[in-house]
Amino acid sequence: MFLKSKKSVSRIIERLKEQYPDARCSLDYEKDYELLFSARLAAQCTDARVNLITPVLFSKYPTLAALAEADESEVSAIIHSCGFFRTKARDIILASQMLLREYHGRVPDTMEELLKLPGIGRKTANLILGDIYGKPAIVADTHCIRIAGRLGLTDGTKDPYKTELQLQQCIPPEEQSDFCHRLVLHGRAICMARRPRCEICPVAPDCAYMAGGEKGSQDESL
Repeated sequence: MFLKSKKSVSRIIERLKEQYPDARCSLDYEKDYELLFSARLAAQCTDARVNLITPVLFSKYPTLAALAEADESEVSAIIHSCGFFRTKARDIILASQMLLREYHGRVPDTMEELLKLPGIGRKTANLILGDIYGKPAIVADTHCIRIAGRLGLTDGTKDPYKTELQLQQCIPPEEQSDFCHRLVLHGRAICMARRPRCEICPVAPDCAYMAGGEKGSQDESL
């Protein structure tokens, strides 16, 4: 069941396209596993910080085999500033070993297989499916959850999985990955958690928040 009309959803998609024509992930990468590990490092850390760390990491360990054989303490030292560095270092090394052992060094292309990798959840799995494999995918990060709720594309849930399921119902499959990237850009530039710049928002005419339809408490937590 759609929470907004198809015409309204279509207008939102098109206006965000006009505002943010270059919809791409803000994490820098060249290889499929580099995006996988960059996304793992980005948990509780900014993409900008991760982009400072990964050139050092991937320069010292230029192949998946090198990462699989890396010393955990050395990887931890490199990624220290991104937080939870011990857990992330362990996950990267174990995932590298698993990719080589079970997937011939290739990042898998299904949700089921991606979720088997150490430290990989649905958000990162969807990022891989959308950006690497061009499949329909909803990356339900904090920007996506917040803005989708404000727009009225979801019922205001703060649960990532529920957000994913509700957006799957209203965003056309071919638009999903780019749409989520645009929500990130929109959340950074205009629709911030606090003091959103509604007066310059291109999707304001179709926004439930502007119409008084959002619960005020949502701003404080996302």
